[in-house]
Amino acid sequence: MPETAARYREDYQRLHSELPGQGLGWLRELRQAALQRFAERGYPTPRDEDWKYTNVAPLLRQVFVPASASGRQDGLKRADIAAHLFDVPGLPLAVFVNGRFSAALSDLSGLPDGVVVRSLREVLEQDGAAVEGMLSTQPLQEPRGFIELNTVFMSDGAYVRFAPDAQIDHPVHLLFISSGTEPTATYLRNSVVAERGSRGAVVEHYVSVGDAPSLCNVATRCVLGRNAALEHYKLNAEGGGAYHFAGLHVEQAEGSRYVSHNIAAGGRLIRNDLRGVLGGEGSECVLNGLYLGRGRQHIDNHTFVEHRVPRCISRELYKGVLDGQSRGVFSGHVVVRQDAQKTDAQQMNHNLLLSDDAEVDTRPQLEIYADDVKCSHGSTVGQLNPDVLFYLRARGIGEPLARRLLVAAFAQDVVGRMGSAPVREWAEKLLATRLMH
Repeated sequence: MPETAARYREDYQRLHSELPGQGLGWLRELRQAALQRFAERGYPTPRDEDWKYTNVAPLLRQVFVPASASGRQDGLKRADIAAHLFDVPGLPLAVFVNGRFSAALSDLSGLPDGVVVRSLREVLEQDGAAVEGMLSTQPLQEPRGFIELNTVFMSDGAYVRFAPDAQIDHPVHLLFISSGTEPTATYLRNSVVAERGSRGAVVEHYVSVGDAPSLCNVATRCVLGRNAALEHYKLNAEGGGAYHFAGLHVEQAEGSRYVSHNIAAGGRLIRNDLRGVLGGEGSECVLNGLYLGRGRQHIDNHTFVEHRVPRCISRELYKGVLDGQSRGVFSGHVVVRQDAQKTDAQQMNHNLLLSDDAEVDTRPQLEIYADDVKCSHGSTVGQLNPDVLFYLRARGIGEPLARRLLVAAFAQDVVGRMGSAPVREWAEKLLATRLMH
């Protein structure tokens, strides 16, 4: 690990002058402190309980070049990314290529009053004080190593703000593209603020153009004000050589409602860490997730929901479909603090194994310190029901189609919960494509 820390220190020395916000003293100190913490702590290992089933050793064997220095766009045109766009007129689109915002590929002309979408780099260069609080790493609970390097090398990201009582009909589409022929690392930091009474939706969408290995290290923070509502989609459809490590931190005020839809289907290794804090009475947190593994993919989802105050609701449903030699991990942890009376929390994880070599590890956990609560959790792991399969085949449906129908029905329980029609159709198309191959 000392060699790894030395390599990152050299990268920082080489790139720091090109990173955004170098004129901000507080940001320079933040980056330096994070670099020092990484040198002391390094990456997690399988000896860490939360990383027992996910080994980052393959990541260390590959040298990724941080993309922040050149801001390389690889000459992409709109036609090159058309397959990753939603066919919805007027849908706000912000495109980031190799960790940098691309004004040429984006279209933010349709934003309604009260909705702001900017690149983090632009905000840091023009009004850094506006995001100082959002970039603090203190409340973030992402795994050690990754959040430190994200802080050191963050080159850009999306800054989205819904003003008080603002509403938007379509989700804001944030498209993050890894492109090129060399192994490239991108470090993104996203901030989403839904102020009092606002209603909004955001899509974080990660894709690859090209087959080069890539590393995406992203940290996203969502803050919901009183009675705000935010629907948050995270779609991962990166290429087979992609490593994706994402941390998401959600803070909710009184009466707010946060809904997460997390679809993980691309990449070689995906790790999602989600932490939700219900800090205002009457708030609600809904987490829906679907992970689709094939080949030798490794997909790891860790969620942590903390009930701090009374009369809050959390609902969590994650489903996994694993084929080939893929491996899935689900770790869901709900904590109900002593003051969080009248908590209503439900958590479920269901998994479908389509091959003898597929594997899943599931750990739903409840930790309760209050006495007047209604909480439940559970998990299942199984295969396609042979009786149902036989029933379909007996009615003239071939086995391949019968299997696809059953898998689609299993996954639809998650996909069907998406509120945005174009995103839901994207997920249905992705699922259909996966089932055909």
